[in-house]
Amino acid sequence: MRKKTAYDDALGDFFAQHADTSPYNAYTDRPAMLQLAGDVSGARILDVGCGAGQYAAELTARGAHVVGIEGSATLLRYARARVNGQAELRLHDLDEPLDFAADASFDGAVCALVFHHIKNREQLLGELRRVLRPGGWLLISTTHPTADWHHFGGSYFSHDWSDLAVAGGKHSLHYQRMPLETFISELLAAGFVLEQLIEPRPTAALRKIDEATYDRLHQAPSFLAVKLQHP
Repeated sequence: MRKKTAYDDALGDFFAQHADTSPYNAYTDRPAMLQLAGDVSGARILDVGCGAGQYAAELTARGAHVVGIEGSATLLRYARARVNGQAELRLHDLDEPLDFAADASFDGAVCALVFHHIKNREQLLGELRRVLRPGGWLLISTTHPTADWHHFGGSYFSHDWSDLAVAGGKHSLHYQRMPLETFISELLAAGFVLEQLIEPRPTAALRKIDEATYDRLHQAPSFLAVKLQHP
């Protein structure tokens, strides 16, 4: 029986309907990650936790061949409608091995704002290293540990699983907090080489539609994003 995820049903609907315009997704995380990806024309890319398909659609439009995996059936329905057959999408539990993919079968992988939801991160990173070709790249974005510390309080070094209320408290996101030390150490222990680390800020386009939010998100970080290489 398929494991139900937090993004099934109502939360999946909420995320899919807001990710196109959210200051966090549309104007902060996604532009930064796509800039890190650079030229993807002709590349075979694995979209890990493809959500409602925004990344898959954008990468495909830029000439990539995308395989997207998602644990939420709700989000996958939105993603399939968005890409309209232009990318290969499959329902897959991200805590399970990537048994559908051959060794060294991808040029790049994107894992956008999903890493902190994964319980078996060591296995996922090992599998990503396996399916990426030598010289391939991996992009990961996650919640910024100082943002979590500011919001939840307690110890900065907490590894607690926490619930972040969204949509005025109607829904919550369940994920594991981790300090920067843990985040980077897990990536390096998996055998990846860190090429670049950024703290994404919203693009100027947000300022034109919501100057107050633009200014607020330039005062404190929300996310971390890294580009890693398979040596």
